[in-house]
Amino acid sequence: MVGGMKDCHRQVLLKSRIFLSNNMEPDEVLEHLVEKEILTNVMYARIKAFPVQYDQNIALLTMLPKRGPKAFSEFCNVLRETGQKYLAEELENKLCSLDTPEKTLPYPVHETGVRRMLWTESPDYSIDDGDGPIVVSFCSVDFYLSHHNEAYKLTSCPRGLALIISNTKFSTPDLDFRHGGDVDLASLTQLYSRLGYKVIPHNNLTAQDMLCKLDTFSKLSEHADLDSCIVALLSHGVDGAVYGTDGQLVQLQDVFRILDNAHCPHLQNKPKMFFIQACRGEETDRGVDQQDGREQSASPGCEEMDAGKESVKVKLPKQSDMICAYACLKGTVSLRNTKRGSWFVEALISVFSQHAKNTHVADMLVKVNALIKEREGHAPGTEFHRCKEMSEYSSTLCRNLYLFPGIPGL
Repeated sequence: MVGGMKDCHRQVLLKSRIFLSNNMEPDEVLEHLVEKEILTNVMYARIKAFPVQYDQNIALLTMLPKRGPKAFSEFCNVLRETGQKYLAEELENKLCSLDTPEKTLPYPVHETGVRRMLWTESPDYSIDDGDGPIVVSFCSVDFYLSHHNEAYKLTSCPRGLALIISNTKFSTPDLDFRHGGDVDLASLTQLYSRLGYKVIPHNNLTAQDMLCKLDTFSKLSEHADLDSCIVALLSHGVDGAVYGTDGQLVQLQDVFRILDNAHCPHLQNKPKMFFIQACRGEETDRGVDQQDGREQSASPGCEEMDAGKESVKVKLPKQSDMICAYACLKGTVSLRNTKRGSWFVEALISVFSQHAKNTHVADMLVKVNALIKEREGHAPGTEFHRCKEMSEYSSTLCRNLYLFPGIPGL
């Protein structure tokens, strides 16, 4: 192992990850990095195995931080040598703008931006510091054949469109910069792509622009030929709403309404997944001491009265076939590590990449809950010592929702 680069260089690559992934021409860059022995021939082959340029860039940017202290400067030199000087200048400008605290940001923070959690977590690693891009385990043909009849049809190619709106920089002083938000965006972009979705990312939108992008997304004719959709909102928030970069709120009910059966007929009877990484209040979950004894739960059943069968035309409720996963419970804050990204997104990546092959989405979200339940902040001597978070989801799904990764379009 060559070892890692300086922390400030890692921070700059992380902050520039999406910009580089969208704009860099990788072919000559990779060849030059092999010549300079920053990458090995095996690494070159692994990166080139990805057919899409964006994915090649993500793979390269994932490997670079572990390729030694000279990797950053050599990377900038290669960008200049390959006619991409403006990318090198972007990196160097970001490096110059870093002040000392920003070069080492080990602190998890909550999403409201009002105050920071002053604790470090151990070990302090990044979800993107591994040896390669996110790998999703594929579904077997046998599993698909034995389960697809009880599930939503999900075989279109792509599986659907995935809209991601990530707000990190806000114009109002009450809302802090969301350090680590770029990690979440990059990670979800990889995950959804690997699951077979066409990803449509947007950065730093005002509340009005968020609603406009959502409305445009809902009207895309492509939905008619696809089997599902995903919407992920990453921002500061309060219960029932998320912030635009202008400090104005977008109500989640408006988000759901834009994609409901009345306003988005192309997605009627198709599963719609929502992932909300934002606070839902100001309360910090301090947790409670666990007592010995078995867990008990009871929920009385209730059946709705038959809605009348004399109607000839089949009707749908306005909002059905939706599942929404929230990073935290109503009234509480969500937690985010400035290097690793949010606890919630990190858990989503871990669970979905491993279990989508044979687990439906609702059960995967139960596994996400279980991971976050076990996680704990560490801040000895402060009111935030041993803080907790608890994710949850709500669902109007009417069938099992398997993503069937790797199963070709049928």
